[in-house]
Amino acid sequence: MEALGGFAAASLSPPPPHYSTILQTPPWKSLPQRIGQPRLWSPLLCISKTVSYGLRPKLRKYTASLQKELNCSEKFKHHVSVHFVRLVVGVMLVMSVSVGVSRTPSWALSEENLLFLEAWRTIDRAYVDKTFNGQSWFRYRENALRNEPMNTREETYMAIKKMLATLDDPFTRFLEPDKFKSLRSGTQGALTGVGLSIGYPTGFDGSPAGLLVISATPGGPASRAGILSGDVILTIDGTSTETMGIYDAAERLQGPEGSSVELTIRSGPDIKHLSLMRERVSLNPVKSRLCKMPGLGKDSPKIGYIKLASFNQNASGAVKEAIESLRSNDVNAFVLDLRDNSGGLFPEGVEIAKIWLEKGVIVYICDGRGIRDIYDTDGSSVVAASEPLAVLVNKGTASASEILAGALKDNKRAVLFGEPTFGKGKIQSVFELSDGSGLAVTVARYETPAHIDIDKVGIAPDHPLPTPFPKDAEGFCGCLMDPTSACYLNRVQLFSR
Repeated sequence: MEALGGFAAASLSPPPPHYSTILQTPPWKSLPQRIGQPRLWSPLLCISKTVSYGLRPKLRKYTASLQKELNCSEKFKHHVSVHFVRLVVGVMLVMSVSVGVSRTPSWALSEENLLFLEAWRTIDRAYVDKTFNGQSWFRYRENALRNEPMNTREETYMAIKKMLATLDDPFTRFLEPDKFKSLRSGTQGALTGVGLSIGYPTGFDGSPAGLLVISATPGGPASRAGILSGDVILTIDGTSTETMGIYDAAERLQGPEGSSVELTIRSGPDIKHLSLMRERVSLNPVKSRLCKMPGLGKDSPKIGYIKLASFNQNASGAVKEAIESLRSNDVNAFVLDLRDNSGGLFPEGVEIAKIWLEKGVIVYICDGRGIRDIYDTDGSSVVAASEPLAVLVNKGTASASEILAGALKDNKRAVLFGEPTFGKGKIQSVFELSDGSGLAVTVARYETPAHIDIDKVGIAPDHPLPTPFPKDAEGFCGCLMDPTSACYLNRVQLFSR
């Protein structure tokens, strides 16, 4: 409801004609005629009638006069009541009109006000918490329109950011037009930066707080510099990250190709000072390889290794292509590596689950009132439902990759190896505003098919991986082929529950 106030106008009608009374004296007494048109029934009119007829000497006439007096009294009570009610209703209507007028804003909504209202309405409709962090969302709108300066676009952006801050949700944020465009390009295939995915602000055992590294893109500047999942970024270009938001940090890490950024990293007990050069980081989401296990001749087992690095809009198609390519080489089992995959597009996570599942629930979408939607599959999109499947996860496995891992585990389609996942159980949607800016909004939380809420907990694997265990395809195949290596896994270990 966008109207700030509504009210109805009313007019008071004049009394009907019978409320006007003409009085005449009896013919035997010469008295001047009186014509009265009172607004209210007057008792004097009844008295004048009574007196007139009371002058007759006969008792019968007196009795008739007395009866008329009583009738007049009843009429008086009735008409006084009617007029009193009409008077009160009229006063109340006038008062209601006055109150309605007083609530009408004395200003017209400007273009900046309308942009603010567009952002407010988006949150009102889409945000997962319908208590809006325990506040009256309508009252906030009214107060902001009256009190927040919105004379320029910058002031309007600031008012929107201030509004979102009241939700106390780091994942619901405002994106200026250039940042919104950058976010969309990030889900479409490439970014210019250092190849880092950043998690919740955190502190460890009383040490200085910082920003947690969820994952480093394989082959990117951060990965080549040795930054690992679980490391903590302490400063970016000399600015402390102790109170820095994760999206502010992401913007600082991105920049023109060829420019540099200075980072202070804590990795375990060590502090590192690194200078990284930004480059165009390809987000080709899939790499695959054929791994041969020890055996005799052509009958030796062949395992198809698929590394899924992110969930951009190319992900599901790339996974299908990798499966078909590996099948052409007669693989008889698959390993899906989701380690250090920090997520991406939710629909791509669902589509990739359908590739592996013949039927079953993929994920439950929930809000404050319970289950809101169910994503499942009927097998129409299945590509590889029969071959044995192992999934590799770690603490850098987050968001959409956790949806995929949870669906495969709970449907008993795959065996999970590694360590507990990151635990991001919230889903964000991105909305574009009319001026090209945008909002990223937490719209739901999700549960795995076994109704497990993994937010801040993660998904527990079925088995740990040997330590150390390589993260690249070449190293993984080596662990399967060499029984003497510390990371060796045979086929039975890899696919048994």
